[in-house]
Amino acid sequence: MYTTTNEDGVLNNYPAEPKMYYAEYPAIWEQRKYVLQGVFATLIVTTLVLVGFSVS
Repeated sequence: MYTTTNEDGVLNNYPAEPKMYYAEYPAIWEQRKYVLQGVFATLIVTTLVLVGFSVS
């Protein structure tokens, strides 16, 4: 952490910035996992909407 002082004597503290890195394209097994999560999320939302319509 480093500190600077302006001409009025006010201190400004700055945090240490993390090292940047580029994201890597997901592997094929990760892509399949994302598709499976999307399918389950869609099923849950669809079920909730249908239950909501049937109750009202």
